[in-house]
Amino acid sequence: MPNGERALSVAHLLAPAPFGGLETVVSTLAPAQVQAGADVTVCLVLTPGQTEEHSVARALRDTGVSVESWEIPVRGYREERARVTDLVGRKSLGVLHTHGYRPDVVDAPVARRMGVATMSTVHGRIGGTWKGRVYEWVQARAFRAFSGVIVVSEELERELQEEGVPADRVHLLPNAWEPILPPLSRPSARQRLGLPEDVPVVGWLGRMSPEKAPEVLVRAAARVRDPSALYSFIGDGPDRKVCEGLVRDEGLGGKVYFHGEIPDASRFLSAFDVFVLSSWTEGTPMALLEAISAGVPVVTTAVGGIPAVVSEHEARLCEAGSFEEIARAIDDVLSKPGAARARALAAKERLETDFAVAPWARRHLDLYRALVNGS
Repeated sequence: MPNGERALSVAHLLAPAPFGGLETVVSTLAPAQVQAGADVTVCLVLTPGQTEEHSVARALRDTGVSVESWEIPVRGYREERARVTDLVGRKSLGVLHTHGYRPDVVDAPVARRMGVATMSTVHGRIGGTWKGRVYEWVQARAFRAFSGVIVVSEELERELQEEGVPADRVHLLPNAWEPILPPLSRPSARQRLGLPEDVPVVGWLGRMSPEKAPEVLVRAAARVRDPSALYSFIGDGPDRKVCEGLVRDEGLGGKVYFHGEIPDASRFLSAFDVFVLSSWTEGTPMALLEAISAGVPVVTTAVGGIPAVVSEHEARLCEAGSFEEIARAIDDVLSKPGAARARALAAKERLETDFAVAPWARRHLDLYRALVNGS
């Protein structure tokens, strides 16, 4: 930055889940933007009464990022908008970058009326239920008024343009990754998860919701040939009960572990011999990048932006919903560990080359400056 030039003031605003890909993106991006010379604030819209420090705030300690935790009632929209108004004036914001449905719809218009450039990132789409489709329709209409919208896959880019978001405001920028915390050793991760050390473990990480299709892995588990394999699910959500019922129906009692939500969950990926991503829809999933970084062989559905992250040379790619194909891929990884390790190594090398954080953060700042300058 030239001497005397004021740092660009940026705020990221999100209503975070306990953990997830969106939360990991912000936790990774904000410090990298500080290192690139920006003045960055992260604002978390939280439910009143949360007693523990949120995982995003914890990850951003001592990074140079200013963190504000706003306790806002579920429908406290007036109070939330007042906080945004105060933030814009207090920080002399140049850009408000929102993440997720609520801040996209509720908060971005406040900043826009105050002359602040607005950016959003579409991390993925939920779809599925009628409620999810309505939310996405409302959100897509809101995107038409944004200064810019970042998408993390070509599929999302096409969808937004088809929904009426001007093409010149849609910017394709896949996610990047670098570890925020060091991974646990394999023995430590297994011990803390309550998993035995001497058996193969197939792992899954994410929100247990319809679009993530955790039940597909349960069905696949019943068809894997290795009778010693165990299955470990880290995460929680509405489909957990569905999966627990399937475990009983498929006769998998004692072979499937549901760990619930775990802080800093990516540190536990070292416990797995195989990581499975079973989603129906994805952008550039952070869980996939985390598993690759941990050196775990990957079995994944070939949806959204995933084929742009891994090819058959780096992972086993399967059709979404095909639990038979996923079972065969798991069998292949467990029965041919040498080939699986080679794919995992190739995936990690590609991650470090093509998905580095520093250029990703600079690209965000370039987009912000173009918006602020009106170009």
